[in-house]
Formats: sequence, C-alpha cells, structure tokens
Amino acid sequence: MKYSECMHRQRSLLCFSLFVGLLSANLSQAQPSPTYRYIRAGNAINIAATPQPGYALMGGGTDLDEAFQWLCARAGGGDLLVLRATGDDDYNAYIAKLCHLNSVATLIIPDRAAAADPFVEQTIAHAAAIFIAGGDQANYINFWQGTPLQSALNSAIQRGVPIGGTSAGIAVLGEYAYTAQGDKPDDPNLDGKTAIADPFGPRVTLSHNFLEIPILKAIITDSHFAKRDRMGRLLVFLARLNEPDGESVPPTAPKVRGIGVEQGAAVLVEPDGKATVVGQGSAYFVEAQNAGRALAKGKPLASGDFTVQKVAPKRSFNLKTWTGDSIGYNLSIEAGTIHSTQPGGAIY
Repeated sequence: MKYSECMHRQRSLLCFSLFVGLLSANLSQAQPSPTYRYIRAGNAINIAATPQPGYALMGGGTDLDEAFQWLCARAGGGDLLVLRATGDDDYNAYIAKLCHLNSVATLIIPDRAAAADPFVEQTIAHAAAIFIAGGDQANYINFWQGTPLQSALNSAIQRGVPIGGTSAGIAVLGEYAYTAQGDKPDDPNLDGKTAIADPFGPRVTLSHNFLEIPILKAIITDSHFAKRDRMGRLLVFLARLNEPDGESVPPTAPKVRGIGVEQGAAVLVEPDGKATVVGQGSAYFVEAQNAGRALAKGKPLASGDFTVQKVAPKRSFNLKTWTGDSIGYNLSIEAGTIHSTQPGGAIY
C-alpha cells in the first residue's frame, strides 16, 4: 500500500507505521556504511592495563621479533592495536603468536571520513599499545592529520601508551616528517641523489606536528636507510629544516636532527632518551652544521657539513645528550656530491 492510499483511506495507525518504516529505510540508505575495517584476534573484551611508555623505531624490511616483543612487554598484557591506511590484518596472527596479550586488532582507516568515525577514536582510546604499519606515509598525513584520529593518538601518547612504527610508520613518529606527497607509484623511493639535485623539488615534502612525542621533538626519522640510499635525502631534509631564514621552521625553533634506521634494525627509545639499537643493522644519528647556507630553489645543494654517529646493534645512544656508543664521522656536500671522512669515503 502506498502512503497516499493509506491517507486517503484514513487508516491512521497503519499509515503511521508505514510512514515510520519508509522514513527508517530512507535514513538507512542516506547514511553510508563506515569505510574503516576492524579485525580482532584474542579476547573480545578489552581489559584495563597499565602501559609503560616507549617508542620502537623500526627500519622496515622483515619484521623484527625483538622490537615487537619490547613493544608488547610495555602493554601490560592489554590490547595492542595496529593502525594502517591500506592492507589487511597480517600482523594479528604474527603478534598474537609472539606476545602474551589480551588481544591484537588491526584498524584500517582509508580516508578522512573513517578517521573521524567515533568508533576509531574509541578504539584508540582503549589501546594499551599502538603500532603503525608500513605503506605510504602520504596516506597517513592526507587521511589522518587534522582528524579525531590524530587527537586520539596524541592523547594515547600523553597517557603513556607505547607506540611503534615501521617504514612509513616510523616516518610519522618524529616531530617532522617526510610526507612522500610527490612520490609516484612507479618510483616510490626518493633517493639521496634525487633529493640533493633539487632540495626544493616537488618530491621533497615535509610536515610537522602529526604526533607529539616529547623525546622525538625536533627530530625527523627515516627507514630502509642504507638499502635504499637515503642518507642524501636525510641531509637535504636537515638542510631544509635548519634554514637560517626559518622558511621551514621558526627561527627560534631547536635544531632539527635526524635518525636513519637500516632495514632489519630498530631503535628502542625510552621516554628519558636512552635508546638501544637491536636487530641486524645500524642506526644513524645525524646533525647538521651550517647545512642550510647554500640552499637555492631549483639548484643542487651546493655545500653543507654534517656529523654522523653510527650505532651498531646492541649498542646504545642517548637522544637527550646526543651521545652514545657510536662510530663518529663527518659528511660534507660540495657541488651536489657527498664526501665522507670515513675510510674509503664510505657514507654508511
């Protein structure tokens, strides 16, 4: 029966029921289904846990058991949440087998609408540990920055929830981030040579304040470091971020430093700045010395001086004092070419 026919026959109760049914159906059709995906392994109900803060900077490649176990141990047996913009729940089974936790869940947030969904915010609020997977950090910046998801992440950091990331996930842990906005699907790796050739090129895209981790203030991080020849691009990032004219950062901001992590390695950072390198690769702690004085748009980075401290596995470093059990050497850029004081001119 149509609503008009119902009214014509003055069957008021039947009319009202029919009207409510039609209205509910229209509202249901008007509201699209959430675009996030949530896949959970383990217990269905969260438990109250007491997490310990800490930050796992993973360099990408094969997942490192030791780094995940360190992150899990800080969750207090609670619920670990994997965040990503694309992909699937591959981490659930891996982490659940590796760690003793109440649950492991993956939350896939592929757009800004999903990042604004109350369920996403509530799920992050109940996490006892958070891991940001690899992928494309441009998605994290485009989809998550300036949304309730970003606010929920920073609230988690403030209450002491440990957080880690690998590849694209490590890229957004520092105060400053390379956003990969100009990368192309057929060429996703901005290598050092390309970055040095034009420090202001369309592929050298930087942002800041996505996450607010106190010990990672004034730091930019990078992964797959030696494998994908990324030292040069980190030097360019530091030159840009430490420009004397303050174009990229305010003139009064602290000096920005860089951390590059090799594939198969991780830097495990305590809130007080004490860090340990684990895995099968090294980490590089890089500082610029008058690096921005020769920056010009459209021209190669003509000069610049940098100090590097290379830290091997099982060695330590302190982010507060910027000293550690390291091999120190200097890098300089002259006419777009990197020169090293290491034997044989090695950059890594």
